[in-house]
Amino acid sequence: MNILNISHHSFYPGENCQMNSATVQKKSLKKIPIIDNQEIAPGAFVLSFKRDFLFIPGQVLAVTTHENIAPRLYSIASGAQDEEIRLLYTLKPDGELTPELANLKTGDSLFVSGPTGKFFGIAGPSVWIAAGTGIAPFVSMWRSGLTKDKILIHGSRFLHSFYFEYEFKNALGDSFIRCCTKESGDGVFYGRVTQWLEQQPTLWPDKKYYICGSAEMVVEARDILIDKGISFDKILAEIYF
Repeated sequence: MNILNISHHSFYPGENCQMNSATVQKKSLKKIPIIDNQEIAPGAFVLSFKRDFLFIPGQVLAVTTHENIAPRLYSIASGAQDEEIRLLYTLKPDGELTPELANLKTGDSLFVSGPTGKFFGIAGPSVWIAAGTGIAPFVSMWRSGLTKDKILIHGSRFLHSFYFEYEFKNALGDSFIRCCTKESGDGVFYGRVTQWLEQQPTLWPDKKYYICGSAEMVVEARDILIDKGISFDKILAEIYF
């Protein structure tokens, strides 16, 4: 998942959402060995390596497999106290980096930056809104003990793509809402996350809202929140592309 962090006031529809690759390449990258690289669902992987730095839940790392491949940013999917760093990604067969990532085995090398980003989780009441691998920063927040007074709304095309759903069910119970566009299932809303938001008569005006997903999803969700009375300063969003 390549990402772009935006605040409530800094993103406008039509902006160029491509990450500045020159900026990413300037980051200092460290060569580290891979501990594991598991396929957790069709085409979805969790790559792990030993943690040797501190980070704040919600931050990202620049990652590449070779100096000739531009680094991409991925959200950390580990708890702040975990011994390993985990990165969630999906294989893009025509992509430059993810096919290389998917071929990594235990002991292979990866080039990784230090943590960066300002998509920080908080201990207070919040609504987490994610699509696909946009769940990753919320996995980090959950594993860091930040699930109290949280509502998670996760959208996916397929039922098998609700990554970490059993853990979130146990942690959040009825506050974990799944939205699926291609398949139906028990307790799953059939449709997009934004459709679920639109159909709610009221939302939670006193909570903070975190959105992580595609540019289209983020903009649409943000606009729905605003239309339903959620103030700008309560919305923080991060785009992946």
